[in-house]
Amino acid sequence: MKLKVNGKVHEIDSEPDTPLLWVLRDIIGLTGTKFGCGVALCGACTVHVGGEPRRSCILPVSMVGDADVLTIEAVGGTPVGKAVQDAWLKVEVVQCGYCQAGQIMQAAALLTANPAPDDGAIDRAMSGNICRCGTYPRIRAAIHAAAKQGAV
Repeated sequence: MKLKVNGKVHEIDSEPDTPLLWVLRDIIGLTGTKFGCGVALCGACTVHVGGEPRRSCILPVSMVGDADVLTIEAVGGTPVGKAVQDAWLKVEVVQCGYCQAGQIMQAAALLTANPAPDDGAIDRAMSGNICRCGTYPRIRAAIHAAAKQGAV
């Protein structure tokens, strides 16, 4: 099957029920998307499929179809993704960093849908992404900072 990831079409030799996460990491070699829980509860595996945030650990590759897949490796090439990544650095969000790819992907999706979210909208959108280090206040501050950059 063919899979379009980060603007490039890949020929994939995989079982149709293989989770997108493992296709991205093991077949295509994009290891920025992380395995966290395996049951879509932590958000570490979040990618965009057809512009929507999806948990790649439970999404069978056959369900992607011809939708574009965007991963952490390429989100910085979008205006919103760049604003989010810049804000993440400015606010110094990252501690251990394991969850941050999923956090950034979820934040970019939020700001694409809502360029000026309030705290409640941020908390609702980000509630499914777990940070073991507890950087939630800095994540919220970074999302506000990205929104104020005006690129979103």
